[in-house]
Amino acid sequence: FYYFVRLCLDKILLQCVLQSRTLSGADAINALRPFYFAVHPDFFGQHPKEREVNENSLKRLNGYLENLQKPGFRSFKPTQLTFYVREREPNSSNVQESFSASGFRAVSFTLHTRDLLSTVLDILNSCSLSTEHVQSLSVNSQPRKDAKSTVNRPIKWDKTYYSFTGFKDPEEELEQAQRVETTLISWLDDNEASAVKKLEKSLPLRKELERLKIELSHELQLSDIRWQRSWGIAHRCSQLHSLGRLVQQRPEILKNVKGRTVVFTDRSGMSAAGHIMLGTMDVHHHWTKIFERLPNYYKLQKRLLLLEDRISQLLGGIQVIYIEELQPLLTLEEYYETLNSFYNKLRDSRLPFHPRSLRGLQMILESDRYAPSLHEFGHFMIPTVCDPAALQWFIFAKAQEARENLKRKEEMMLTEKELINTSTERFSLDRLYKEPSVSSAQMIDCCKRLLEESLPYLQGMHLCISHFYSVLQDGDLCIPWNWK
Repeated sequence: FYYFVRLCLDKILLQCVLQSRTLSGADAINALRPFYFAVHPDFFGQHPKEREVNENSLKRLNGYLENLQKPGFRSFKPTQLTFYVREREPNSSNVQESFSASGFRAVSFTLHTRDLLSTVLDILNSCSLSTEHVQSLSVNSQPRKDAKSTVNRPIKWDKTYYSFTGFKDPEEELEQAQRVETTLISWLDDNEASAVKKLEKSLPLRKELERLKIELSHELQLSDIRWQRSWGIAHRCSQLHSLGRLVQQRPEILKNVKGRTVVFTDRSGMSAAGHIMLGTMDVHHHWTKIFERLPNYYKLQKRLLLLEDRISQLLGGIQVIYIEELQPLLTLEEYYETLNSFYNKLRDSRLPFHPRSLRGLQMILESDRYAPSLHEFGHFMIPTVCDPAALQWFIFAKAQEARENLKRKEEMMLTEKELINTSTERFSLDRLYKEPSVSSAQMIDCCKRLLEESLPYLQGMHLCISHFYSVLQDGDLCIPWNWK
C-alpha cells in the first residue's frame, strides 16, 4: 500500500513539474518568432523551390503544434521536417542586412517531443537559433522563482514504474521510433484510411471547381486558369466564385482577356510570362484596375519581346526565355527593367559574338546569382550582374555541353511523361503529379521504382511526388521521390 501511495504522489509531482514547464500556444508562437523569420516563405520569393518546401513543412509543423495542445493528446509519430533557413552574418547588427550572400542552408530534423517547450527548443536548436528567450519564458511561467532548479532537473523513472502503472516509457518509445525507418508500405498502411476519407469529402468540391473553371474559361475565352500555390479546393472555388461575380458586375472590362491565362497568386498585375495575375488578398476594385490596364500591359509586352530579340542578336542568336517553374514570379514591369539593364550592359561592352553562332541555345536571366551556370536541361543561367567578358568565355566553353543537355532534356521529358501515364494506369490512380521542386530525373527514378511494387492502396487516389510524407487537406497523398 505504501508503495502504491508513493507512486501516486510521484505521479502528481511529475504532473506539477510538467505544468510548471508548459508553454501556452501564444508563448510558443512568440518563442518561435526567430525561426519563422528565418524560414518564412515570403522571404524566398527569388527561390520558388525552397519557398514551396518551407510552405509545406510549415503546414506539417503547425499541425504538429496544434496536436500537442489538444487535450489528451497521446499520439507518438515522429515527424521529419526540412526547412531552408536564411543565413545570418555573425557580426551584423542590422536585422534587415544580416543575411549573407549565400542566402540559405537546408536543415532537416525530426520532432518526437510531447510538450510545446521541448518542441520549441528542439526546433530552435536544430536551426542553430538562440534559445535564451525561451528559457526566460519557461522561468516566468513558473509559480515560484526558486522552482528553477527543480524544473531544470531531469527526472529518470525506474522501469518498474512503467510496468506497474501501465504508462509508456518515453525513452523506450523514442529509441524504437528512431530504429524503425518509415517505409512507403508502412506509411500507406497508417494513412490510407485518412486519405480516402478526406478525398471522398472533397469530391463534390472538386467537381464544382472543374465546372467553374470550364464555365469561366469558355465565357472569357481564356487559354487556362492556374494557381501559383497549392491552395485547397475550397479556397480555389472561392476564388473562381469571386471572378464569376466580377464578370457579372463588370462584363465590359473583360473584353481584352481572350486567349490569355489567369493566375491566382499573391499580387495583382501581369507576369513576366504574360499571364494575368489576380492577387487572392485583393478586392474586386484591384482586379478591375488590372483588367482596365490590359491594353497598356500588352504594349509593354511587345516592347519586352523586342528587347529579348535585341539581346539575342548581341549574343549570337541565343534565345532569351523565362521559365515559370524555375524562376521567381516577376511582374512584367520587373522583368522589363531586368532585361533593359542587361541589354544596356551588353550593348556598351560590344562582345564579339558571331551572328547566329549560338542559335538553338537558350538562356534565362537571374538577379540573385553572381556567376553563370549551365542547367541540366541545357539553358544557361546568366546573372544580370555578370561581367560581359566572363559571360563570353563561359558561353563559348559550355556551348557544346548545352546542346547535348537540350537534346537530353527532350528525351527525359518524354520518358517522364510515359512513366507518369504508365504508373497512373498501373495503379488506377485518379491523378499522378509532382511538385515543381522535384526534378524530372527524380520523378523518373521514383516512377521506375513504384512500378516494381504492388500497391493496391493507391487505386482512385491523387498521388503527389514530393520531398516528404503527408496527407493534404483534400486527400492527396504526398510521398518523397526517394521513398524507401
